[in-house]
Amino acid sequence: MAERTETITKKDIARRVAQEMDTPVYKSEPWVNAVLDAMGDFLLEADPEVRIELRDFGVFEVKKTKAKPKARNPKTNETVFVHSRRKTHFRPGKRIREVLQTPLHELGYEIPEGSADKHLDDDE
Repeated sequence: MAERTETITKKDIARRVAQEMDTPVYKSEPWVNAVLDAMGDFLLEADPEVRIELRDFGVFEVKKTKAKPKARNPKTNETVFVHSRRKTHFRPGKRIREVLQTPLHELGYEIPEGSADKHLDDDE
């Protein structure tokens, strides 16, 4: 069975904020909740698109998608029409993007099975 991906919750974020601000967690929780609720509200209120830019962090966007008249249901192989809709998108800022683009083998992580760069792990 595959390993579970670590999940970070609002409570974990509140703990980190409390640590950064040298304040008790119970004082940081309302602020974390308020910021996340406000961001969620901006995304929900998108008419029809919106962009939330947080400098040095990234950009959250609600974008329109095009209709797909010839999409396929993989279970039945039936052709279906998918209406245009809205979707969310996150584009990380420079600092996050640079760290995430570092190759896994340079960081000492296990390379996923079937990956094209799996041979790098075998050569070492």
